Amino acid sequence: MSGHLEQIRLDSYKPLRELVCEHIREAIINGVFAPGERLMEIQMADEMGVSRTPVREAIRKLEMEGFVVMIPRRGTYVSNMSIKDINDVYEIRISLDTLAAGLAAERISDEELEELQRLLVKVGNAIEENDMTKVVEADIEFHDVLYKASRNERLRNIINNLREQITVIRGVSMRYPGRLKDTQEEHRRLVESIAARDVEKSQEMARIHLENAERTLMAAMSERKD
Repeated sequence: MSGHLEQIRLDSYKPLRELVCEHIREAIINGVFAPGERLMEIQMADEMGVSRTPVREAIRKLEMEGFVVMIPRRGTYVSNMSIKDINDVYEIRISLDTLAAGLAAERISDEELEELQRLLVKVGNAIEENDMTKVVEADIEFHDVLYKASRNERLRNIINNLREQITVIRGVSMRYPGRLKDTQEEHRRLVESIAARDVEKSQEMARIHLENAERTLMAAMSERKD
C-alpha cells in the first residue's frame, strides 16, 4: 500500500466511524490511494491512530458507495474502472447533463443563479489556493445547484448516481495540467448562458464541459499507464 494517511483529529462532533470514512474517501478522491491499490486495515488504522473497528465499518460503507471493492480471501481494493466503463458513464452523463442545463435555463430561480455565481468564485479561490479538496467540494456544490434548478428530481438522482461511479478517478482529471482553469472557464460560460435563459446555448456549454472532462480523463489515464 503506497498511500499514507494522516492522524485523525478527535475533537470533532461527528462519530469516529464517520470521520474515518470521510478521511479514507478523501484520500481515494485525492489520489493518495491509486485505482486498483489494495487497502490494509491494520496499516490504515495505525496511521490514523484509531482501532480497526471504525476502519472496517468505513470500508463497508465505501464499498456501498462504489469507492472500494471487497474480494473474498483477497482483500479490499480501490475501485478500478475500465476505459469502457468510463466511456459508458460519460456517454449517458453528457446527454443527461445537457438536458439538466436546458431545463435549468428555463426554470432556475434568481436565488439559485446567485448561488451558482457565488460558487464560481468559491471554485476560483480554491484553484488559486491549489486546495484540491476545496475544489472538489465546490465543484460538487456547483453541479448540485444546477441539477436542483432543473426541477426534475428523477433526473437529478440518476445523474448523481452516475457521477458517484466516477468520483474515485475524477481527481486524476482535475490534476491534469491546465484542466482546473479550463473547468472554471467552462463553468463561467455555462452560468452566463443559463443567466441569459438561453436553453440551446446552455445545453451546448454543458455538453462541451463534459466532453472536455472525459477527454482529459482519458489522456491522464493513458499517460499513467505509459
